[in-house]
Amino acid sequence: MNKITLIATTTMGLEAIVKKELLNLGYTDFKVFDGQIEINCRIKDIPILNISLRCADRIYLKMGEFKATTFEELFQNTKRLSWGEILPVDANFPISWISSVKSKLFSKRDSQSIIKKAIVEKLKEKYKVSRFEEDGASYKIKVQIKKDIVKIMIDTSGDPLHKRGYRAKHNEAPIKETLAAALVYLANAMKKDIIIDPTCGTGTLLIEAAMIAKNIMPGVNRNFVSEKWNIIDENIWIDVRDKAFSNERTTNKKFIGYDIDKSIVDLAIENAENAYVDDIIIFKNKDLRNLKNRENYTNGVIISNPPYGVRLEDEDYVINLYKEMGLIYKKYYKDFEFYLITSNEDFERYFGKKSDKNRKLYNGGIKCYYYQYFNRKQKNN
Repeated sequence: MNKITLIATTTMGLEAIVKKELLNLGYTDFKVFDGQIEINCRIKDIPILNISLRCADRIYLKMGEFKATTFEELFQNTKRLSWGEILPVDANFPISWISSVKSKLFSKRDSQSIIKKAIVEKLKEKYKVSRFEEDGASYKIKVQIKKDIVKIMIDTSGDPLHKRGYRAKHNEAPIKETLAAALVYLANAMKKDIIIDPTCGTGTLLIEAAMIAKNIMPGVNRNFVSEKWNIIDENIWIDVRDKAFSNERTTNKKFIGYDIDKSIVDLAIENAENAYVDDIIIFKNKDLRNLKNRENYTNGVIISNPPYGVRLEDEDYVINLYKEMGLIYKKYYKDFEFYLITSNEDFERYFGKKSDKNRKLYNGGIKCYYYQYFNRKQKNN
């Protein structure tokens, strides 16, 4: 099996960003759906897409898609798929996730059992054995049933793609790396000389921006579950990583992050070191209000993911923060562009200025808006 279909899943609203990533990588034979992009490609593209895509959540190998309204149809159609070409005799192949929406086959447990049985029967024919130990490489199977259409996939990534490997232990960010990279792309930040995050937290936004600037592939320093699959020669993984390393570059862009919490800034510094971008990012323990003492930078962009004020007790703090950001931006950073993501739908009122554009996105399942302010200096002249 050489020609295959891979599925890049993504957060709703980021499909166009992943599509652009694919085009930049040279892929053209793909279809875009809500939350998914199906790419017609080859086995060797499994390493390429896992290592290279910044804004996708996972990469799946599509085994098949068919209509099934009865359990017999589900069994027979599943069994017809090319399981023997993918799964070795010792494969560990759990049905790890299954969904059913507006379908006659609504019992997920029964569907899960029947799909597993169909795969086992197909492998029995292939390997001429009656029992499978499943003590080898992992091939976790995901099944989607929607309006009686069954889609069966195998996870090639393992850990989700936002886990780049640079985050300090026991440290969770309020924004995933995949979404952070998308925010950087949407801000056209690489056209600017300096990128500032005034509420940087553990540094995710700036680290992703710096990795883009240095062309460090997001998955080059981590492992993937499909590296243990015998259908992919290990030399392909080596070659893809070697090419990624050879394409890294230097940059003259500047990245500056501020946060009021020194312990958080220390984590940001550690994360940047782990991501190999600490040479171009400056993190400072600094209150937002001190941004009034502006350094002499031009052609810049401010990108921020501040607290949202989801909890009632945080509401006053967040409102005052948005007001302060608006005052500072309008008075001291008119020549900068400004991009901020928040779930607070009253942000523009507190900020004191209507955005030029806003885009609905989802951060960890929370509906947010990405408020965008363009070319302030030009508009005020």
